[in-house]
Amino acid sequence: MVHSAYDAVELVAGVPGRIEAVASHAGKLLVAASDSEGLFRGSDCSLRIYSSPVSSPEGGSEIRREGPYTLERQEQRFWRRPPLAMEVSASRDLLLSLSEWVALHRLPGLETVAVVSNKTKGANIFAWDDRRGLLAVGRQKRLTIFRLDSGREFVEVKEFGVPDILKSMAWCGDNICLGIRREYMIINSMTGALTEVFSSGRIAPPLVVPLPTGELLLGKDNIGVFVDKNGKLIQDGRIIWSDTPASVVIHRPYAVARLPRHVEIRSLRAPNALVQTAVLRDVQKLVQTDNCILAALANSVYGLLPVPIGAQIVQLTASGEFEEALALCKLLPPEDSNLRAAKESSIHIRYGHFLFDSGSYEEAMEQFSDSHVDITYVLSLYPSIVLPQTHIIGDHDKLLDMPELARESSDVTDEMESYSLQLHESDDKSPLEVKKMSHNALVALVKYLQKKRSGIIERATAEVTEEVVSGAVHHSLILSESYKPKKANKKRAQTHTSSIAREMATVLDTSLLQALILTRQSSGAIELLKGLNYCDLKICEEFLKERSEYMVLLELYKSNEMHREALQLLNQLVEESKSEMENTDFNKKFSPQMIIEYLRPLCRSDPMLVLESSLCVLERNPSETIELFLSENVPADLVNSYLKQHAPNLQSTYLELMLSMSETGINPNLQNELVQLYLSEVLDWYKILKEEGNWTEKTYSPTRKKLISTLESNSGYNTDLLLKRLPQDALFEERAILYGKMNQHLRALSLYVHKLQMPERAVAYCDRVYVEGAQQPSKSNIYFNLLQIYLNPRKAEKEFEQKIVPVASQYPGIQKSSSTKFKGGRTGKKVVEIEGADEIRFTPSGTDSGRSDGDGDGDDASDGGPIMLNDALELLSQRWERINGAQALRLLPRDTKLQDLVSFLEPLLRNSSEHLRNYLVIKNLIFRANLQVKDDLYKRRQAVVKIDGNSMCSLCHKRIANSAFAIYPNGETLVHFVCFRESQQIKAVRGANSVKRR
Repeated sequence: MVHSAYDAVELVAGVPGRIEAVASHAGKLLVAASDSEGLFRGSDCSLRIYSSPVSSPEGGSEIRREGPYTLERQEQRFWRRPPLAMEVSASRDLLLSLSEWVALHRLPGLETVAVVSNKTKGANIFAWDDRRGLLAVGRQKRLTIFRLDSGREFVEVKEFGVPDILKSMAWCGDNICLGIRREYMIINSMTGALTEVFSSGRIAPPLVVPLPTGELLLGKDNIGVFVDKNGKLIQDGRIIWSDTPASVVIHRPYAVARLPRHVEIRSLRAPNALVQTAVLRDVQKLVQTDNCILAALANSVYGLLPVPIGAQIVQLTASGEFEEALALCKLLPPEDSNLRAAKESSIHIRYGHFLFDSGSYEEAMEQFSDSHVDITYVLSLYPSIVLPQTHIIGDHDKLLDMPELARESSDVTDEMESYSLQLHESDDKSPLEVKKMSHNALVALVKYLQKKRSGIIERATAEVTEEVVSGAVHHSLILSESYKPKKANKKRAQTHTSSIAREMATVLDTSLLQALILTRQSSGAIELLKGLNYCDLKICEEFLKERSEYMVLLELYKSNEMHREALQLLNQLVEESKSEMENTDFNKKFSPQMIIEYLRPLCRSDPMLVLESSLCVLERNPSETIELFLSENVPADLVNSYLKQHAPNLQSTYLELMLSMSETGINPNLQNELVQLYLSEVLDWYKILKEEGNWTEKTYSPTRKKLISTLESNSGYNTDLLLKRLPQDALFEERAILYGKMNQHLRALSLYVHKLQMPERAVAYCDRVYVEGAQQPSKSNIYFNLLQIYLNPRKAEKEFEQKIVPVASQYPGIQKSSSTKFKGGRTGKKVVEIEGADEIRFTPSGTDSGRSDGDGDGDDASDGGPIMLNDALELLSQRWERINGAQALRLLPRDTKLQDLVSFLEPLLRNSSEHLRNYLVIKNLIFRANLQVKDDLYKRRQAVVKIDGNSMCSLCHKRIANSAFAIYPNGETLVHFVCFRESQQIKAVRGANSVKRR
């Protein structure tokens, strides 16, 4: 970084004698010159004042470029010896000088204000703190601090001893940095505490330079080290000079060093690069003024006048030193804030292009972001990004409207044109390099857009909110006007707010989505679409389809509430996954489960769309789909009716899964629907087998098993309607279950025993009925009904044939068949005629409904079929505790052997004997308790109460004397009988009143 930061202008030339010191005040030069040269340098020294030939129109105090300066005034023998140091306090118009001692003169008249001859005589160095008016003077091995009191005299404040003679010194806050021998030390001006810092080097003496920020620059040979006011090193703070400097002055933003052969200027910003070299030999002094640096040679004075900041910025920008140019922009005067912002923006844009061309894409995006340039300007660097049509005018176009920035805008345009040419030239690069560059550039673009997004989306959202509010206000005004008398038919023009923020948000989100996909950040694109976004639907849809980014496309549809299109795409992808069996990744990516998860949030908002889209997954994943309907509370009637109309083959699947998965079951209508579906399928199956001659009652199909299981486990269906559909000569098990649901137990048992020939099923049926009605003792005669069927089959069969409902006409596929008749031959053993058997009638049990299963006709079993004695005996032996033994014995045949009844009678009699013994024990216990109560009563009646003259009534507290009295059960409380009766009446009245209040 080399540019012209200062112009060396000769201000004073041909000074007689030798220049010892130089300073400036009110635009004039103060030059201390020895009256003679050579051997007589210890002689008197004069003060020469030079002024500019061109006076400042405003009376400014700056050093002007016009020269040479002319001698205005000369004070001969102003000092007896050449001054070692001279400094001007501009705020106080004072001249401080150190010759034999420290002297203070008033400017511009040079009147002597104060002379500190005692404590400063022989001093070699001083440091002036202009803000606080403090003066630190080094004399031999002493350090004395003075305070300027009222601008007239110096008052000694502190005096400290130091290890050696001071060679350099500067204030840093309340501390003073000292250069002693080859060391740097920090001394506290209040306490005198010394702290060592580090050594000053081997060649040059110590050099302490204060910085405007309060920090220090300490010389160590040809290196300047930055430390804070406490002497601690500042990280990465150092200036490396080309040679060992004799002195250094600070003139922001540069540090200027006096080297043996030239004056070197370096930047104060890291890495402290060389800015300029001013070829001025034998410079004796460097002095900082308000607007320049004075370089004093032996007989002349040069002014290093800074080049205007704007010109320096142009130089740095042209040479590619953008960081330094931006740093100089901060030094522009505040009144030129617009120009400053424009220059900074222009530099950031140029810097961004430079970094972009160099491949530093992320750094380039940072520069574009700092320039506050429109995002469309940055996106124009990416031809692969498709942008939506907008009415946005880019910031680079707005720059053309500012005449003071015409050069900057034209330069930016040239940069853009050159960049477009480079894009065309990049076609000659290798595909790998182009691909790498494109990827890195797009990654940087993603970060840039994400950084910009929050502010743009916030403005777009505020814009939408404003439109909604204004629309609501406008609507309310229209409603209020509708109630007023109508005058002229004038429509109120609707105001439309600007949509610039939304257009900008659309451009940003659309570009960000494309950049994320191009950099293979599909997950980031999905997260973008899940939140609030303004992506252009058409552009993004085409872009995603071209690149087969189906997951992102689904989220795009979802964010725009295009659920039908999303579900169509999902179904298509699932179908393709079935055909591509080898592509396992594709199968895992798109499965029917995805459709179910997509439908889940739609169940409440659009159940019809859910039903339309769930047919394909209902076939493949029925349980998951039914679980979706149940968990999201989709109306079951709606689902059933839709399936019945559009997918009848899935209706039973839905109903049975719903029945199995629902904890509360399904409503009776759906149960009846499911049973009817099962029955229709079973009847079709039965017709086929009957025509083939393969039908038996013990033949079961999967559907018939489901039908039987559903009939047994549920009770919400219509039993009468189902009975009408059953054939007369088949499906007896189903009929028996239906009779059981109707509490027609005798009919159900007859079917199990005679039609199905399943006695074990009949016993299980009785057990179930008995357990269900355990709280009702009349339920136990269900076993008696089974015994009747076993031992009197003709009577049971006849009752069944009389009460069965003809149903052949209800089912057209089944022909009517006559009921089987038993022959009147005597094939069984005659039932024993037991006394009183003719009077036995089987009344309806507690489990029967209003119908009667046991209404007998008085016929005996003499003309019936064979009895089932063995089954009856087995029933008696297994269920003896649930059967009335006397009634069971009356039904048994006369010739039944007693040995066959041992297994029934033995536990029955044993149980009866045990109960008898228990009852006797209970009877005796009750009798004993009765005796104890009578004995207690007898003893209480023998109680004696002694009434004497001191006995008092517990209620009225008066003597009982000869009045009638009563005693409470505790045997101690005595009351008048009258008092007792009155208290009882009072309690009765209070109780009645409390009842009335309730």
